Amino acid sequence: MEYNTTRNHLIMREYGRHIQKMIDYVITIEDREKRQKNAHALIELMGFLNPHLKNVEDFRHKLWDHLFLISDFKLDVDSPYPIPTRETLKPKPKVLPYPKRYPRYSHLGKNLEIVINKALKEENPEKRSGFANSIAYYMKLAYNTWHKELVHDDAIRSELNAITDGQLEFTNTPFVKAYRERDSREGNRFQRGGGKGGGYQQRNNGGSGGRSDRNGKSGGKHYKKRFK
Repeated sequence: MEYNTTRNHLIMREYGRHIQKMIDYVITIEDREKRQKNAHALIELMGFLNPHLKNVEDFRHKLWDHLFLISDFKLDVDSPYPIPTRETLKPKPKVLPYPKRYPRYSHLGKNLEIVINKALKEENPEKRSGFANSIAYYMKLAYNTWHKELVHDDAIRSELNAITDGQLEFTNTPFVKAYRERDSREGNRFQRGGGKGGGYQQRNNGGSGGRSDRNGKSGGKHYKKRFK
C-alpha cells in the first residue's frame, strides 16, 4: 500500500497526483516525438481539469508554464512559448524599504510632527491658529487613550511649547470625553436596585402594586373574588 508519507511532494495541488505522475512518466520517454506528443496530450488534459484558466488571457501559455513547473524543469520538449526557468517563475521579491522614523515623543507619533512642521510653515494666522487647536486636541486625545485619564490643558500647552519652541499656541480649550471602564459602568448599573429584575421580583414577592393570587389576596390593592 502506498502512503502519502512515501510519495514525493505534490507541486501543484490543483492538478492532482495523477497529472504529476503522468508528467514524471513523460520525462522518462526516450523517443522525442513520442514525448512531444504526450506533452501536447497533457496540455489538453490540464486545460480540461482547469476550465477557469480559459478566462485568463494566454491560458495555454499558462498551461505550458505549469507543465514545466510540475516537471521541475526537467521535461525536454518543444514549447510554442518561451520555456520558463526557475528564476523567472519564482523570482525573489525585492526587499521593501522600511521608513526609519524616530519621533521625539513616541506616544504622539511621527505624523503629528509632520503636521506641526506644516503648521509652522503656514503664514496665514487663522489657518495657523486652526492647526494649533487641532494639534492640541489630538495631543489630549492621545494622552487620554494611552494613559486612561484626562490631562490638564497646562500640560498640553507646555508640551506643545517644548515641541515647537513656543511658536504655536492654541486658543480653544480642547474637549475630550473622559475615559471610563466598561466593566465599571456595567457593574454600577446592575448594583442599583438589583438591575432590571429587581422590580419584577418585588412584584412577585407581594410588594405594593402587585396583582392578586388565586385565593384573592393582593399585595396592595383589593380585588373581588371570582365565583364559578
